[in-house]
Amino acid sequence: MAPTSRVTPARISALLESTPRSSHVGGRFLGGTASLDVLDPATGRPLTQVVDADARTVGPQALDAAVAAQEAWAAALPRERSEILRRAYELCHERADDLALLMTLEMGKPLAEAYGEVTYGAEFLRWFAEEAVRQPGRFRQAPAAEQAILTVSRPVGPVLAITPWNFPLSMGTRKIAPALAAGCTVVLKPASQTPLTSLALMQILADAGVPAGVVNAVATSDSRGMSETLLADPRLRKLSFTGSTGVGRALLAQASQHVLRTSMELGGNAPFLVLPSADLDTAVEAAMPAKFRNNGEACTAANRFYVHASVAEEFTARLVERTESLRVGAGIAEGTTMGPMIGAEAVEGIEELVADAVDRGARVLTGGRRPEPGELPAENAEGFFYLPTVLADVPADARLNREEIFGPVAPIIVMDDVEAMVRAANDTEFGLMSYVIGENLAEVTEVAGRIEAGMVAVNLGVASDAAAPFGGVKESGLGREGSHEGLAEYLETTYVRLPL
Repeated sequence: MAPTSRVTPARISALLESTPRSSHVGGRFLGGTASLDVLDPATGRPLTQVVDADARTVGPQALDAAVAAQEAWAAALPRERSEILRRAYELCHERADDLALLMTLEMGKPLAEAYGEVTYGAEFLRWFAEEAVRQPGRFRQAPAAEQAILTVSRPVGPVLAITPWNFPLSMGTRKIAPALAAGCTVVLKPASQTPLTSLALMQILADAGVPAGVVNAVATSDSRGMSETLLADPRLRKLSFTGSTGVGRALLAQASQHVLRTSMELGGNAPFLVLPSADLDTAVEAAMPAKFRNNGEACTAANRFYVHASVAEEFTARLVERTESLRVGAGIAEGTTMGPMIGAEAVEGIEELVADAVDRGARVLTGGRRPEPGELPAENAEGFFYLPTVLADVPADARLNREEIFGPVAPIIVMDDVEAMVRAANDTEFGLMSYVIGENLAEVTEVAGRIEAGMVAVNLGVASDAAAPFGGVKESGLGREGSHEGLAEYLETTYVRLPL
C-alpha cells in the first residue's frame, strides 16, 4: 500500500484532473459540460463534477454500440478474450494507487481497505480470464438411439449492468469480467455517487485492448430513465443488478416485458451467531470485519448478533473494547480505520434505527451518535460520520432486526437456546450472508446447514472470493456471481442432435 503521506492536495488535484468525467460509449469518452457533483463524504463538499448524461438519449446510444459490437465479440477466440482480461487485471494492479485513492475520495472507505478492493476487484478479471477458455459443453451418445447429443454454450447477448456505490471497482469487475469472458457486450450504469472509479475502469479496459463498443458506461443521475429505456428495448438480453430489494423488484417487473435473463444481488440482513462453544478470540476477530469493514456499508455486513447467554457477557465486553479502538476520520488520513458514510441520508437512516431500538429498550454501550464538534479535524466537520456503535438488550421488535442497517452499528441479542438462535436468524425475508462461530464441529455443522442463506462463513468475518459463488436466497436475489456459476449466468445452452 502506498503511504498516506503521499496523499497531498496536489496529488488529489492531479488525479481528479486526469480521471475521465463523462460517459464512455463506442470506444470514446463523450465529453460535455460537467454538472453532476461527486461529493467527498469526509467533507460534504464536491470533489469534482462529471457530465450528467441524458439517460434516455445516451443510454440507447450505448446499447447501439453494444449491439453493433456483439457479433464480432462473440466470435472472438476465447483465448483472445482471456488475454484481454488478463491484461486488464495487470493494469488494475499497475494503477492501484490511483484506483484506491479514487475509491476513498468518492466513497469514503479507509485507504487501506480501498487497496484491498483493488486486489479483490482485479481478481475477477484474472479469474474470468481463466474461465473464458473453459466454457461448458459436452458430446455424448443418446442413450436409446444411434445419435449424439451435443450441447454448446453461447453468449446471452448485450447486458445492462447496474452497480452500487459501496464497492465502486469490484462491483463493476464482478459483472463485466464474466460477461466479456462469455462473449457478451456490456452497458454499465455506475452509481451516480461514485462514477469516477467506474470511468477509470473504462480507461483500463480500453487500454487492455477491449474493442470499441464492447464495454460502455453511462454516467447519469437518472437511474430510472436509464433502466426504463434500455429494459424496454428488445435488443437487450440480460440485466445484472446489485442494490436494494425494492429497486430489484421494480427492475424484475420491467425485465419481464422481454423475458430477460436476470441476476439480482439484493438486500441482506446477515445474522452473526456466537454459539456456546465459540472461542471468543475467534468470535471478536470475525465480528470486527463482518460488521465494520467498508464502514459497515456492505450487503454482507453482520446485521444482527445472536449471542448465547453463556458467552454473552465476555463477548460483549471484548466487542465494545475493540469497537472503541476504531479510529474515525477521513479515509485518506493516516491511521483511519472507519471512514464516513456515503451521504447525509445514510447517517439520518442509521440515527433513526438506533433511536427506534433505544426507544424500545436497547442500551448504547458505545457510540450511538455523530461525532461532536472538535472530535474530528475542522475540515471534516460537515462530513457524513457516525461513530461505531454497539447496542445491548436489543428487543426483537426493533426495526434494525428487520431492516438493513448499512452502517457501523452492532445490535446484540442474547439468547439461551441454540434452536431459538437459528429460528431468529431465519426469521427474515432476506438470505444473503450469515456467520456462525463455534468450536463444536457437530454443532457448527448442524447450525450452518440450517441457516437460510446463500453464503455461510464459519469462524471467519469475510468470505468473498472471486472463485466462490456469491449470491443469496429468498428476497436477497437470483443467480450467482463469481466462480463457474458466475460465467454460466451469461451463457445460453443450445442442444444439437446429430446422427452417428
